[in-house]
Amino acid sequence: MRIATYRYEGHRQCGVVEGAVVRALPDGTSPLHAVGTRPVGDAVPLSDVRLLPPLEPPTVRDFVTFEEHVEGVRRSIDGAAGVPERWYAAPTFYFTNPYAVYGPHDDIPMPPGSAVLDFELEVAAVIGREGRDLTPEQALDHIVGYTILNDWSARDLQSAEMRVGLGPCKGKDTATTLGPYLVTADELEPYRDADGFLRLALTAAVNGEVVGTDLLSNMSWTFEEMATYASRGTWVRPGDVLGSGTCGNGGCLAELWGGCAADRSLRR
Repeated sequence: MRIATYRYEGHRQCGVVEGAVVRALPDGTSPLHAVGTRPVGDAVPLSDVRLLPPLEPPTVRDFVTFEEHVEGVRRSIDGAAGVPERWYAAPTFYFTNPYAVYGPHDDIPMPPGSAVLDFELEVAAVIGREGRDLTPEQALDHIVGYTILNDWSARDLQSAEMRVGLGPCKGKDTATTLGPYLVTADELEPYRDADGFLRLALTAAVNGEVVGTDLLSNMSWTFEEMATYASRGTWVRPGDVLGSGTCGNGGCLAELWGGCAADRSLRR
């Protein structure tokens, strides 16, 4: 199923997307509990609704699982080469702002004090039921679905902040885009390879021009391994979002800047 949260004729609703239309689920249905629920509304063209974030996450953990992205952004942000040795030890993440989540077609505000705003193409897993100290095998049953995540980043603020050694703060604080849909986990199971990765194509485009392509299966950790690490010594709960981190090969502009330092045309 593809689950959408949307506004139609002044009402916020949750519904099932079928082709180019959406059909409302019963009032009060959570997108996390939509599986098995039958639509009750008439088919409404998606062009007539405003798509909202598919869910309102209580927490958003953003990982960094694509090695090529790490290498490219380090060159751009820090001027450093290679990948930190510690990166290979665990699927590291940081918490970003759950109060600054936007829908797939919403305008994004420019972060105050920034002149270099960047997108970051990611896929996120969504936790469907609580768990603690999960194994990867257990975590598989705790993931209810997946969505697209765009981790908007003020690169100039990020570069200054990370010199402190604590990580990004206001450089990541203004906006995260989710959606358009929450795709239930069963829909993607046919794309799972023998190592547990989802073999799906990722494409980043700016104004219709493709700037990056990658495979989701190029992650260095599976979503189940990410959920295991997130739940170590603590709880993950329904609605928690686990971002894959930005894909490689042009998943963000900073990666391209790092690989092509002489060409700054994409900064415009």
